[in-house]
Amino acid sequence: MAQLPREPEAFGEQVAKILNRHFPDHEATLAGPLSLVIAGRHLDLENLYRMVLRNPQRGTEIVEDYLEKIIEGDAVLNVPLPLAVAQARIMPRIQPMSVFERLEREQVAHIPFVNGTVVVFVIDMPEVTVSITTEQMIRWGLSPDELESIARENLARYTPDLTVRVVESSDGGRVALLSQQDGYDAARLLLDTLHPRLAPELDGDFLVATPARDSFLAMTIGPDGFNDRLRARIGEEFRRLPYPITRDLFLVTRDGIAGTSFEAA
Repeated sequence: MAQLPREPEAFGEQVAKILNRHFPDHEATLAGPLSLVIAGRHLDLENLYRMVLRNPQRGTEIVEDYLEKIIEGDAVLNVPLPLAVAQARIMPRIQPMSVFERLEREQVAHIPFVNGTVVVFVIDMPEVTVSITTEQMIRWGLSPDELESIARENLARYTPDLTVRVVESSDGGRVALLSQQDGYDAARLLLDTLHPRLAPELDGDFLVATPARDSFLAMTIGPDGFNDRLRARIGEEFRRLPYPITRDLFLVTRDGIAGTSFEAA
């Protein structure tokens, strides 16, 4: 199977052709190098582009699967779910503030977080996740704080027995790696049990990197050379991986989570 083009505009054109071929009732037009317009809605292709670059041999398959989930998600979004049905499926995700460059802030159910990020909420369906809108939240009679509480409880139950791999470097630094690859690796920064779970392994308070949605890395505070090497890796993952979040680090303490800049951490 021929690989999809690497040039962004040609890639976008090919994605539009694939969508029009498989979903002729959802006509798409290219609005920019990595931007489609589908029935008046803008679809950012940056994450899809990064996904294909990581596995170009499966490019067409990845695009078809991605577009199918987008169409399915739109269909679910148009069928209001009662809270009794949706509540057990509500999950949190951390996203950069830049998400509001393509979405209306007032229409997205969210709460502010640190490091220039926000926590948004999704309904986790068997084959697709659907973002929760402010309208849906109000229809359920919930506040953002109540929605966050439900999402955090569900996240804690999602995989209660997390497997964490701790690696020690030659200079004494240690890193804890968590990789469930289920779409919620970065979101596990929000777990109330995170500090008591990792503090004994990482000498007390520690730093966490979430460069992308499916990337979580906790590390000791020091030594400097160890942290410098990891920050280089974090910057590379932020530039390369789909669904980037932030290069900045989070300081996790017993009392909560604070923002720490990438350069100064």
